[in-house]
Amino acid sequence: MKKIVLALTAVAAMTGSASAADLAARPYVKAPVAAPVASWTGFYVFGGGGGGLSNSDQRIQTTATALPLTIDQRQGGSGWFGTVGLGYDWQFSGTWVAGVFADGQFGSIRSTVQDPIFPTGPITGRQKLEDSWAAGVRLGWLVAPNVLSYVNGGYSGAHFGSTTFTTLAGTPAGVHINGYNRNGWFIGGGVENNLNIFGIQSPGWFMKTEYRSAFYNAKTSDILTDGTNALTTQSIRANSWNQTISTSLVYRFNWTGPVVAKY
Repeated sequence: MKKIVLALTAVAAMTGSASAADLAARPYVKAPVAAPVASWTGFYVFGGGGGGLSNSDQRIQTTATALPLTIDQRQGGSGWFGTVGLGYDWQFSGTWVAGVFADGQFGSIRSTVQDPIFPTGPITGRQKLEDSWAAGVRLGWLVAPNVLSYVNGGYSGAHFGSTTFTTLAGTPAGVHINGYNRNGWFIGGGVENNLNIFGIQSPGWFMKTEYRSAFYNAKTSDILTDGTNALTTQSIRANSWNQTISTSLVYRFNWTGPVVAKY
C-alpha cells in the first residue's frame, strides 16, 4: 500500500512541474515595423540623352524673276542630344503627382535646307538644332508606389545654327543663312521608376524615359553671300517640328520608401 501511495505522489509532483513549465513567460517577439509610405513630394535633378527627328515646312521665295516665285517643300533630319534639368513634385490624393520642371538640351539634330530655284542652280545645306530649353508642368498617376506614368507640356525655345550651302555637286555655293532663335511649345509623356530592382538598394535613384514633341514658329531667313553678308534675291521661311526620345537618371532628395518591413 505504501508503494502505491509513493507512486501516486511522484506522478502528482511530475504533473505539477510540467504545468508550472507551461505557465512560464513566453519569449518576447518584436512586432513588425511598418514600411515607410513612399512620397514623391520634393526636389529632383536629372541628366541623360537620346535621339530626335526634325521636320520643317519650307517656303522658298525669290525676286529674281519678273513675278515673285515661291515653292513649298518639307525637309527632315535626325540626330542625338544630351539633357539636364531639375524639378519639384507634389503627391496628392494618394496616387496623383503634379510638378513643375525646367531642362535644357544640347547636341546635333540636323535637318536639310534646300533652294531648288537659286539663280545659279539648286543649292542645299544642313541646319543644326544646337540647343533648346523648356519649362513646363507635368501630371502623373502612380502605377505602383515607385512607378509614375505622366504627361507634360509647356514652353520651349531653341537656337538653330547657321547654314552653309553647297551645290548639288558638293562645291561651296558662296551663300549662307545666319543662325536664329525661335520660341514654341511642347507636349509629351513618359514613365519614371525607382531603381530598387534585382535586390539592389538605390534609395533616391530613379530612371525615366520620355517622349517629347516640340513645335517652333516660322522664321524668314534671307540667303546672304559669304564674306559680305549682302542680300541675294532669295529667302527661306521655315518652321520646325522636333520629336525626341530620351532616357535620364534621376535623383530625388527626399525619397524614403517603400522598403521591406523589418522585424
